[in-house]
Amino acid sequence: MAGTVRYRHTDRNANERGSPAVNADGYAPRVTEARDRPARLTVGVVGAGRVGPALAAALALAGHRPVAASGVSDASRRRAETLLPGVPLVAPDDVLALADLVLLSVPDDALPGLVTGLAETGAVRPGQLLVHCSGRFGTGVLDPALRAGALPLALHPVMTFTGTPVDVQRLAGCSFGVTAPAELRMAAEALVIEMGGEPEWIEERDRPLYHAALALGANHLVTLVAQSLELLRQAGVAAPDRMLGPLLGAALDNALRSGDAALTGPVARGDAGTVAAHVAELRAHSPGALAGYLAMARVTADRALDHGLLRPELAEALLDVLADSAEEGER
Repeated sequence: MAGTVRYRHTDRNANERGSPAVNADGYAPRVTEARDRPARLTVGVVGAGRVGPALAAALALAGHRPVAASGVSDASRRRAETLLPGVPLVAPDDVLALADLVLLSVPDDALPGLVTGLAETGAVRPGQLLVHCSGRFGTGVLDPALRAGALPLALHPVMTFTGTPVDVQRLAGCSFGVTAPAELRMAAEALVIEMGGEPEWIEERDRPLYHAALALGANHLVTLVAQSLELLRQAGVAAPDRMLGPLLGAALDNALRSGDAALTGPVARGDAGTVAAHVAELRAHSPGALAGYLAMARVTADRALDHGLLRPELAEALLDVLADSAEEGER
């Protein structure tokens, strides 16, 4: 399959030629013509968490056929039944026996042991596509299966998942971090495009850095927003989500467009007195949020200085406040 898979790209004028789906930027996502698609595959899922069933459902919409899934918890079983109705839940070895393409969607730390176990028990078949969805790993983690004859692919969707059918819709235009042997690169990219995604090639050596960047941006953002909501409630705001929504939306849009030039607020302005007041309030009302505030304020100050947004004559007093507050917190 790998040597014959081909796809074509649409361009920004595709909607003018009658493309049925146009995104918010006014152009159609990349699509595959029927003659360019990979051969229809039977699909299995090992680990029916939030990601695997959604990817299998997306592949089903592209004409592939989910045939088996495995899941241990009640939640996993419910997700599989919702997203893959009629697909039997079986043991992992049986999933591999039934499927041409197997999605391994287990937690990162569990993936190496799972792959080793499947290879050692003889569950892996020569010529079988073995796809993991981990951001951390490339294809090296699949080496035990490769030695058993499997075709290894790393396809990581850059999206948060809910475990509900909405996840399949969110894959439209979603970037995937793709790592694969050179001879399988076109096959990997074609599968991503069939799921509605956009392939982004990540070298094996860069996978940990790539994953750290995503965790820094997405996971830590959730923590920051949750802390902000809590503090606004303490301040008496009745609808903190409604207050934060427009502000955070604008901040995210500005940051994506302009990077560090979008920095604003008391740290970027060098308002040391305001920052000191923030520190005092957080120490009194939310000590758990203070360490994060100080750490992010210091990084923000450094970046604002580097980009000429924070005047050096104002930075000294600001950095003194942050250093003194950090020392007080350690005592």
